[in-house]
Amino acid sequence: MKATFPHMGNVYIGVKTLLDGLGIDYVIPQKNNKTSLDIGSLYSPEEICLPFKIMIGNYIQAIEQGADTIIIPGSCGPCRFGEYCELQMNLLKSMGYDLNFIVLDYPKDIGIEELIKRITKISSNSTKTTLEKFKALYDALLAMKLIDKIEELSHFYAGFERNKGECKSILNDCKNEAMKCLSSEEMIHLLKHYKEKINHIAVDINKNPLKIAIIGEIYTVIEPYSNFYIEDKLMDYGVSTKRGLTPSWWVKNTILSPFKLNSLNIKRNAKPYLSIEIGGHALECVGEAVTACKEGFDGAIQIFPMGCMPEIVSKSILPTISKDNDFPIMSLVVDDMTGEAGYITRIEAFIDLLERRRDNVLSGC
Repeated sequence: MKATFPHMGNVYIGVKTLLDGLGIDYVIPQKNNKTSLDIGSLYSPEEICLPFKIMIGNYIQAIEQGADTIIIPGSCGPCRFGEYCELQMNLLKSMGYDLNFIVLDYPKDIGIEELIKRITKISSNSTKTTLEKFKALYDALLAMKLIDKIEELSHFYAGFERNKGECKSILNDCKNEAMKCLSSEEMIHLLKHYKEKINHIAVDINKNPLKIAIIGEIYTVIEPYSNFYIEDKLMDYGVSTKRGLTPSWWVKNTILSPFKLNSLNIKRNAKPYLSIEIGGHALECVGEAVTACKEGFDGAIQIFPMGCMPEIVSKSILPTISKDNDFPIMSLVVDDMTGEAGYITRIEAFIDLLERRRDNVLSGC
């Protein structure tokens, strides 16, 4: 078996740690770029959403490097993503590829026993002992948690840093060095070092930067290529950002979902506006918008792919949240035809709006 997986934000660091620990051969797809999207767009149905197209590009690039097994997270409710694995399997089969798909779906949908069976399918190709396999899984979860924390701190501290660009530089160095790690132990050591490093950057506590929450559909929120590296651009503008949806959040949410203990605070905040799960991460989007307002953020930006029905529902609810709480929220829709210039202009205009609102409050207007 030579495994691969779609490139989604920091997921590759956790999966690399796991497969290194298990001693399984793998291919990490190239970081998402125009080539990935062009390949995916060429073979995907025209009306399918952006994440699907990029994933197909990832798979084909990895297959060309010898990958024969694809590991993919499963559905998060009645949205199009729940059919991805079937659609992708059929599409790649029609192209003449004979691949093995391992879908890590929610326990509430397939049962805990089936989930364990699928995870075992990955580890069955490992020659490690049972104890070593459990350690590899533990290290992978820890690595994912650490890189998500490093990224979270980098994005938030960017608004307070004394040396402009330091947070971004540390984050990029961390990700580049992580790709060079040859073992799970080396990866954990590296990530702990960078977490300590980001925690000790020079900050100006007298600064009061704009604070913006990034909400929306999980793929386009966590995968920087799909959102035109919005968090990096906001770091350059000296804006502090926060994003609730991360790979480590997804793992925790998946584990707790059978016991209905997942995302309790988000559900509580979303309840006045959306009291039931309608698929995708619509509930989280609504709940995070309310949470950001309560936490004193200046505004929120919703990002989702064109045609994402759960997020379209969320988008229709967000204006009510904005009006009720006097809290600016901007929605950005992304697709393979989205123009970067207009996209960036909207972000800059939103930042100007937030700055003017703050100035008006300070001047008593």
